[in-house]
Amino acid sequence: MADVNVSYVIPTRDRPTSLARTLGRIGSLPAHAAQVVVVDNASGSPAHVPPRLDNGITTRLIRLETNAGAAGRNRGAEAAGAGTDWLVMLDDDSHPRDTAFLDALKRAPGNVLAVGADIVLPRVGCREGGGLPEVFVGCGVAIRRGAFLDAGGYDPAFHYYAEEYDLSARLLLMGGRIRFEPAFGVEHHKVGAGRDMDLILRRLVRNNGWVARRYAPDDDVQSELDEIRARYRRIAQKENAMASYEQGLRELEATIGEQPRRAMSRALFDRFTGLAHAREAIAAAWQARRFTTAMIVEAGKNACVVERALRELGVRLVRDPDTAEALVIGTMSPGPMLDAMDRLSPGPDGDRVIAPWDASGSRVSSESRLRPSRPAA
Repeated sequence: MADVNVSYVIPTRDRPTSLARTLGRIGSLPAHAAQVVVVDNASGSPAHVPPRLDNGITTRLIRLETNAGAAGRNRGAEAAGAGTDWLVMLDDDSHPRDTAFLDALKRAPGNVLAVGADIVLPRVGCREGGGLPEVFVGCGVAIRRGAFLDAGGYDPAFHYYAEEYDLSARLLLMGGRIRFEPAFGVEHHKVGAGRDMDLILRRLVRNNGWVARRYAPDDDVQSELDEIRARYRRIAQKENAMASYEQGLRELEATIGEQPRRAMSRALFDRFTGLAHAREAIAAAWQARRFTTAMIVEAGKNACVVERALRELGVRLVRDPDTAEALVIGTMSPGPMLDAMDRLSPGPDGDRVIAPWDASGSRVSSESRLRPSRPAA
């Protein structure tokens, strides 16, 4: 099988130390068919990029006059050239752990248009939050260059936050699949500089609302918007940031009518939200042992679809772990789900723990979901 040719695309703005470290880490990898394209999003002092890394990988620097946010990656994708098979999207503070992911890219079927990484946060000792089974996280993903360009790249209107959901939706609408790949290890050193939490919350409310308006089936738009409002209200209350939340709602209300509608089919939207994955995994576990009660634990992103998949099987949800025959992890985000499995599976209740989707890269199997269970209390 021929070598796969990758281009690392890294947007940066006023973080020279992080960029230098990331380039150093890429340069320490074994030599491979690659280039690095750094997109300087109008830094106060222009970014410095050596012409070649220590392992011989060549670099290219593109300087923008204005901060394009995530859409700066579009310029990097264009500059990467037709010889690039995959665009490896990174942040200026994230880098691959090794080159094992290259073999995974070589093996990826043609309909897999994006491969998401297992992203770890070394400073805090856990994985990156966000994403879904078929929604990648932008600081660690490989996307076929042709598919990225055909989809139109990142929508500049989003700037940052939820832009990955928008692009993931368009890749799915093209008939593609998005795969999570455990062999694709990325370290995200997550620099806090330049992160305005008030602005982040405003954009999360507005941008997630845009995604719902654009892609949810007609019957689901309102319920999706209600869920987004409720989710970020809880976060705003916890962070004492209600003013920013309210501003985000006002921005959403002012712009929601302008959003282009590309409503997904029911089946495709169920993949997009993770419901299809939760149904498959939980049904496989239920077939292995017909549990009748379950408790959702470690609830997080899209816990509602986990609950729905259980209810559809007739499983009764309980709040007391002593009466639950199964403990089902309540997040569809890959990082938090895998962290929860790491915490819960080795413990005394590990024989009852069920992951709500298969993050192994293979199809769901009951063996990967559920250990032999003890009788219900």
